[in-house]
Amino acid sequence: MRLTGCKAIVAGLLSSKVRTADAIVTAVRAELEAAGATVVGVVIQRRGISRDTRPGGAQRLNAPLSPNTFIGEGKARELGALCTATGADLVVFLNPLSRRQMETLASLTNVRVQDAESLGLQKPTLE
Repeated sequence: MRLTGCKAIVAGLLSSKVRTADAIVTAVRAELEAAGATVVGVVIQRRGISRDTRPGGAQRLNAPLSPNTFIGEGKARELGALCTATGADLVVFLNPLSRRQMETLASLTNVRVQDAESLGLQKPTLE
């Protein structure tokens, strides 16, 4: 995989239980830079402890916030603004995304969106 000249943003949704968030981002950043990309920004949404009174809240910490964008609406807007401000041409998600999520995020950010795994990067351990 060659990404020479590409300006990339690393993005993702991580549970607040993940204590290695910085290490995960650093590893993906290093892989992107080794492939020739310049990482121009990072947007990470942290999902906190559920206050839901229904059982199973802890199991949903790694679930998408939105079926359309994976991250929340406000964080998706923040990602779009960062893409515009930095001139990014690629967003690399730590989390696996569906084709629909990639297309929706691409239309919101006006740049190509892919998950780390689809780019051939080592799959980040997000738990």
